[in-house]
Amino acid sequence: MLKAAPQEGGALALPIGQGGYKSYMKIKNTEIKIIQGDITELKVDAIVNAANNKLVMGGGVAGAIKKKGGQVVEEEAVKKGPIKIGESVATGAGKLSAKYVIHAATMGMDFKTDEVKIRESCRSSLRLAQKLNISSIAFPALGCGTGGFPLLASAKIMAQEVLKYLREGDPGLKEIIFCLYDEEASVVFNKGVLGYLEYVTTKLSRGPFTTVDAIIEIEGGIVLIERSNPPFGWALPGGFVDYGESLEDAVIREAKEETGLDLEDLKQFHTYSAPGRDPRFHTIATVFTAKGKGRPRAGDDAAGIKVLKIKELEKIDFAFDHKNILQNYLRTKS
Repeated sequence: MLKAAPQEGGALALPIGQGGYKSYMKIKNTEIKIIQGDITELKVDAIVNAANNKLVMGGGVAGAIKKKGGQVVEEEAVKKGPIKIGESVATGAGKLSAKYVIHAATMGMDFKTDEVKIRESCRSSLRLAQKLNISSIAFPALGCGTGGFPLLASAKIMAQEVLKYLREGDPGLKEIIFCLYDEEASVVFNKGVLGYLEYVTTKLSRGPFTTVDAIIEIEGGIVLIERSNPPFGWALPGGFVDYGESLEDAVIREAKEETGLDLEDLKQFHTYSAPGRDPRFHTIATVFTAKGKGRPRAGDDAAGIKVLKIKELEKIDFAFDHKNILQNYLRTKS
């Protein structure tokens, strides 16, 4: 048994004998492991076969699975084919220690693959594992055998799909293994999967964070909100961009939530990125200009709202660098 893995962002490398090693990290409740060995020997709920879309099992990993698991694995798979490239189906595992074989179509009968096919087949395998309600799955290097796809590129594609999958909700998977047959491939996957994931979950998670602000003109002035949370002061309406949201959608949403206003004639003004502009942490703010439509009213998370007249600018206690932003904007208007 492995020792308790570190929390998200930590990675460990553990020796497992001559010429090989086992390394792993943990994201949420799922351990992600790199193992050098034979995927057909693993005692996991499912192993993934990098298949063609007709699900005929020839050489490579597919041939090894058929040889050890028995002809029954291929017979069941072929009955479920052909499938679209990028899709996955599950069969029994025959004589293997695994419960299932997930056949992920990484190529057609031309045996050619690419980034999109590998990405979609990895994603569909993970989703199928969730439907099967299993807790462990083992992947080979998708696309890198018959398909001839570069190892490092495959590793990073699969790492990206695993991270997106794990962050979408509770997947149920407790263990995701990348099993590589030789030391060279396992070294590459250690860098491309664990190295990449550690970078994303540690260094990138520190920021900078993306925010938006709006200079909204209405009634001959500019709308400000009074912040009810620190840092206190008056500020332009705005906030953080949610995952999967565009800058434009974010600023429209934030303006509506904080001021009750709809925005017209929305335009990007400038982006502010100085590390010290936000006392909480490093934020990069894209500021938009717009005309306000409706009646200004303070949202639930604002202590107050006002329409600032230009002559009042020097009398206001601003949060962040919003006074400087407004001064820059007004210079463009003069």
